[in-house]
Amino acid sequence: MGENVEVGIYPIQKAQALAAELELDLVEISPNAAPPVCKIIDYKKFVYEQKKREKVMKAKASKVIIKEIRFGPQTDDHDYEFKKKHAEKFLKEGAKLKAYVFFKGRSIIYKDQGEILLLRLSLIHI
Repeated sequence: MGENVEVGIYPIQKAQALAAELELDLVEISPNAAPPVCKIIDYKKFVYEQKKREKVMKAKASKVIIKEIRFGPQTDDHDYEFKKKHAEKFLKEGAKLKAYVFFKGRSIIYKDQGEILLLRLSLIHI
């Protein structure tokens, strides 16, 4: 029920009187229970600690980093190997990798070369 209060079922008036006597707040924890569950606590302290816990949980949550690698449809082998090395490094660091081929103007006729580049890249072993 709260600090220095025996756990039990109390009428609402008595619970409010106990909270007033201890100069604390009567807080409803579980309204759907039968009977509803309440606690006598310092509400401001409770909210402060809850925000503090949420902040710690948020800090511990992993942030997803997405790295991008861009190819042209006619990327040379040397340039491909250079970008592939970077892709491997990004993946080893735990980032996600987004690779795409950009086509300018009439280079769209080389779709098959772009597809081959991406398929070669997908075969990276880490």
